[in-house]
Amino acid sequence: MIYAVCGFLCGFLIPSVARKFAKFMPAAFGYAVYRIFAVSARVSWERRRQSTLYLNLLKKFLLRSVMYGLLCGGLFYAAPLCWGGLSGNAALFYIWVLLLLAEIDRRMLLLPDLLTVPLLIAGFVVSAWGIGFVAAADSSLGAAAGYLMPAAVSLLFVWKNKDAFGGGDIKLLAAVGAWLGVEALLYVIIAASFLFAVPALLTRRTYGAFGPSAAAAGIIIAFLFF
Repeated sequence: MIYAVCGFLCGFLIPSVARKFAKFMPAAFGYAVYRIFAVSARVSWERRRQSTLYLNLLKKFLLRSVMYGLLCGGLFYAAPLCWGGLSGNAALFYIWVLLLLAEIDRRMLLLPDLLTVPLLIAGFVVSAWGIGFVAAADSSLGAAAGYLMPAAVSLLFVWKNKDAFGGGDIKLLAAVGAWLGVEALLYVIIAASFLFAVPALLTRRTYGAFGPSAAAAGIIIAFLFF
């Protein structure tokens, strides 16, 4: 139950943290870290209260925060039951960062290195310590595959869309590969492509954020395969 409560609180913060990223990204690594913790100027509550538009946006923001809280709470509750011990605790970091990246990419079509790089490093570390999903060797191969496979695919589509896979998408898949290994990464890419393609076909969109689909696939495959 404690994991579920902590998950709800962490999930509730995701839209707020993503909004903070949206205000200053892209930015250099050091400046990005500074801006995350810097206190920004705020408009007086009285002025906000008088704005109908602001109140409507606030309601939508709170609703999204609650939805993320419920989702993250459920995943945090399930992770220790599925993996247990230190592996389950490590999975909480993996899940939360992926959810945060999904929300950031949805808002601004950007996956910041400030999150993808630590996620990649953490995948190596937990695998090396023996508390990850895969062994250290498979983690390294998975990270390499996460870089190379999307890059190779993007070469096939560069004649039609030069941004078929952005640099952030490649780094995200490399990070997921570092956590899940090569075999599971293949299923992540297939599942992410399906999750991205179906809504795109239904809405007839020709572009959009791939990060949410990749993050969702990374979480789903982790629960199904390990």
